Amino acid sequence: MSNLKEIFFEKSSALKTEFKALLKEHGSTKVDEVVLSQIFGGARGIKMMLWETSQLDPIKGISFRGYSIPELKELLPTGPDGKEPLPEALFWLMLVGEIPSDDQVRWLTDQWTHRSNVPEHTFKVLEALPTDTHPMTQFNIAITSMQTTSCFARRYEEGMNKSEYWDATYEDAMNLIARLPRIAAYIYRRTYHNGDHIAPDISLDWGANFAHMLGINGSDDFKNLIRLYLTIHADHEGGNASAHTTHLIGSTLSDPYFSFAGGMGSLAGPLHGLANQEVIKWIFRMIDALGTRTPTKEQIADYVQSTLASGQVIPGYGHAVLRQPDPRFTAQKLFAEEYIKGDDIIETVWKTLEVVPPILQGLGKVKNPWPNVDAHSGALLVYYGLKEYSFYTVLFGVSRALGVLAAQCWSRALGMPLERPKSVTSEWVKEFLSKEK
Repeated sequence: MSNLKEIFFEKSSALKTEFKALLKEHGSTKVDEVVLSQIFGGARGIKMMLWETSQLDPIKGISFRGYSIPELKELLPTGPDGKEPLPEALFWLMLVGEIPSDDQVRWLTDQWTHRSNVPEHTFKVLEALPTDTHPMTQFNIAITSMQTTSCFARRYEEGMNKSEYWDATYEDAMNLIARLPRIAAYIYRRTYHNGDHIAPDISLDWGANFAHMLGINGSDDFKNLIRLYLTIHADHEGGNASAHTTHLIGSTLSDPYFSFAGGMGSLAGPLHGLANQEVIKWIFRMIDALGTRTPTKEQIADYVQSTLASGQVIPGYGHAVLRQPDPRFTAQKLFAEEYIKGDDIIETVWKTLEVVPPILQGLGKVKNPWPNVDAHSGALLVYYGLKEYSFYTVLFGVSRALGVLAAQCWSRALGMPLERPKSVTSEWVKEFLSKEK
C-alpha cells in the first residue's frame, strides 16, 4: 500500500471508530433548527452534511484543513521557482490533513503522471461532437465516457466488501484527477485551435503540464498562474452546488466518474461555476459600450447603475456565505500585482472593485457587496492569452476535482449513508401554519 493510501486508511479508520462512539452517545443531540424560510430558500445554511476537506467562514473565508490561503502559500511545497503552491500538495493536505513534504509531493506528481493515460475511446467520443459544442458539455461527456474504467464499478460488480469501498474510490479518484488536465487541454485545442494538440511533458508537475498542453504563452508565469488557480479553486466546503451534487450522487454508491460528472453539470450553471465566464463577458461589454479600454471610475459607476436598472446583477460580486471580500479574489489580486504591470483589463477590474461595493451597499438589501473568486480570474487568463472565456469553467472543474474527490474518499471510508432529506408539500406548510395558529 502506498504511503499516502496507508496514511489515509489509518486516519479514516480512527475517525470512523471515533464517530461511531460519538453518535452512540450524542446522536440525539440537537445541532440546529430549520425555519420555514430555509425550506423555501434552497436549504440555505442548514447544517446537514459532514465535509472534512475544507470549511467556509463568512468572515475569514475558506480554510483547507484549518489553513487559510495565505498560510497555504507559505507552507505548501511549491513549483521549481518557489513562488506558487502545487495543487498536488493541497490534495495531500485535504486527503490526510497533513502538510506534505517535498518528497511526498514528488511521489504524488509521479503517481498522477503514471495514471494520466486517457482511454482512446474518450478521444473518439469527443471527436464525434461538433467543435462548437460548449466545452463544459464536452468535459462532462468525456468524464462519463471514462466510467468504463472505474475500479469501484468493477469491484462492486465482483462483490466487493463494503469495508473496501474507500480503497476502490481512492483508486478512481487518483486516476480521474490524473487524466483531467489531458482531457481539458484536448477540448481546448480541438475547440479553439483546430485540433492542433500538444503532447504532455511528463517532466512537469500536474499544473505546469496542464499549462504546457494548453499552449498558452509558454512562460513560467503562466504555469504559476495555473498552479495558483488550481489550488484556490479546489474546494469550498461541501454545501456549494458542485460539491453537494458530487456528494449526493456518491451517497448512492455511484462511482466517482458518475459522481464527478454530475457535479460538473452543477458547476456549469450561471449561479455557480459559469459565473467566471459571465464576469469577463460583462467587462468586455462595458468596454465596448464605453468605447475605451481605460474607463474612469465615474464611467464604470454609470455602467454599473445601468446594469442594475435593467434588472441584471453585477457578476463576480456577492456570495451565498461570505460577508467579506473573497480570499481567493485577494490571492489573484496579489498575483497580478506581483507578475503584471499596467494591463488595461486588470486595471479595470481593480477600478470596478472600488466602484461596485458602495453602489451595492447603497441598495440596502445586499448582504455581501464584495468581490468573489470569479471577479478576477478571467482578467488574469485574458492577460496571458487565454481569451476564450467559454472554456473558463472547465479550468474550474479540473481544480474542483481535487476537493470533491478527496471528500468522496472520506465519505466512503466513514460509511456515510444515502442522503435523503425530507421534503414537504405547500399544502403541508399551510396545514402546519394553521395548527401553529
